[in-house]
Amino acid sequence: MICFCKMKRWRLRTLFRLLLCISVLPTCWCANGIYAQKLLKDLFANYTSALRPVEDTNNILNVTLQVTLSQIIDMDERNQILTAYLWIRQVWVDAHLKWNKDDYDGLDTIRIPSSYVWRPDIVLYNNADNHFTGPMDTNVVIRHNGEIMWDSPAITKSSCKVDVSFFPFDAQQCRFTYGSWTYNGNQLDILNAMESADLADLVDNVEWEVQGMPAKKNIIQYGCCADPYPDVTYTLKLKRRAAFYVFNLLIPCVMISFLAPLGFYLPADSGEKVSLGVTVMLALTVFQLLVAEIMPPSENVPLIGKYYISTMTMITASTALTIFIMNIHHCGPDAKPVPKWAKTVILQYMARMFFVYEVGENCMSPQPEKQELPLGTNTDCTMNGQAGAGREDCAFKMERAQETENAEEREDIDQMMSPMGSMGKNPTNHYSAWKNGIFMSMDCGDAAGPRRCRKPGVSDGERNDRETSCSSQSYERQLLRNIEYIANCYRDQRATQKRTGEWKKVAKVLDRFFMWIFFIVVFFMSLLIMGKAI
Repeated sequence: MICFCKMKRWRLRTLFRLLLCISVLPTCWCANGIYAQKLLKDLFANYTSALRPVEDTNNILNVTLQVTLSQIIDMDERNQILTAYLWIRQVWVDAHLKWNKDDYDGLDTIRIPSSYVWRPDIVLYNNADNHFTGPMDTNVVIRHNGEIMWDSPAITKSSCKVDVSFFPFDAQQCRFTYGSWTYNGNQLDILNAMESADLADLVDNVEWEVQGMPAKKNIIQYGCCADPYPDVTYTLKLKRRAAFYVFNLLIPCVMISFLAPLGFYLPADSGEKVSLGVTVMLALTVFQLLVAEIMPPSENVPLIGKYYISTMTMITASTALTIFIMNIHHCGPDAKPVPKWAKTVILQYMARMFFVYEVGENCMSPQPEKQELPLGTNTDCTMNGQAGAGREDCAFKMERAQETENAEEREDIDQMMSPMGSMGKNPTNHYSAWKNGIFMSMDCGDAAGPRRCRKPGVSDGERNDRETSCSSQSYERQLLRNIEYIANCYRDQRATQKRTGEWKKVAKVLDRFFMWIFFIVVFFMSLLIMGKAI
């Protein structure tokens, strides 16, 4: 029973205390609100925001500046403008805005619009905004000792000198220079709140990586004025994320560049060697135009632009060499023989070095040259599978022929007996031709029987008188001349084919040589530009 009474008393006391606090708290709040209004009236009764808030005009007003980088919005390389979102904090002491907090019920700070108080005219010197807007008009926080803190966000557009020499593996440094526009160093001094800007709340950018933003105070004396002007310069260090440009501009260019040496591997008779070089040149020109649209017009050529120009120069050289090699490949029968030094250097050493062999050759045993068989004096020759008589008599029948043959008629008979004359492509046992409008024929009989010459249109009596037997030695001489003519034509054809084949092999060896040279050049060029990314 006693415990129950004690517990009841404790609950009553607790409820009484709670009701007392609830009744007194609104009175405190109303008291603070009344004191804040009273403080505002007292502070700004004789206050002006037009004058520098110092007790003595010879005193220097110190302004502490702190910058927080929140986001990099855009980097315009072509116009060289950096757009960033910043938080700017300025702290200074206003000698006219001090109070004793005990006189105002312990009121320590008040927040009022920034337009009520004097503000330093600190601006961004390298501002590139068309409207030239400053920080936002936010409230200021005033402490009882006269310290004013002004926090304001700002979207700034600042000029930034962009160096694209190593694009897309470049690093940039953009400066933000803050200083007073009208007050010199004897009136207003700017101090750094921190050694660098605050990057704790930075939003990552997809293209640029922030490596730091150190701050440095400078005192500059301009030519127009004798007084010094202090400023604080923040240097934003940026490094480009090159993955996007590597996959969209660099790797396609490298792949296209490796197509250029393959033009030397195409057969010369395909007719596509020069077309491939021109196509690759046009593709690289398109990529070059894309890079030119991004980069600012400056004397510094970007690294990827140098790579494009070098590759285009190489493709131009390869196309010119391809035309030269095709000219060698298509040398006709009238071409001169391959020089001895070219046979030794190109057809022997370089052909083995670049594995260029004819059909039937290999690297161990080159194909031997075929030796031409000399034309012997054997009269047992074969023409188109038909055996010719060795020492048989032939009879010639001529119409209105002279009894005595002179030298001119023998030359005509030689021409008539030649393969290009009467024999044609299919020689037979019957040969005929025209001589001065008179038909002449040579009719050879079978190999087993004797051969006689007969003249058409002559009577048997005259034929018997004029009939003569041909000497076997004269026939052999005529036959050997024909065979020798055929052999000479065959030798000339073989020599022409051999000479043309040697020039084609020279062109093929040169194709392989330049193909490997250009492959090596493209590889090292690609290796150098890729090495910049590491």
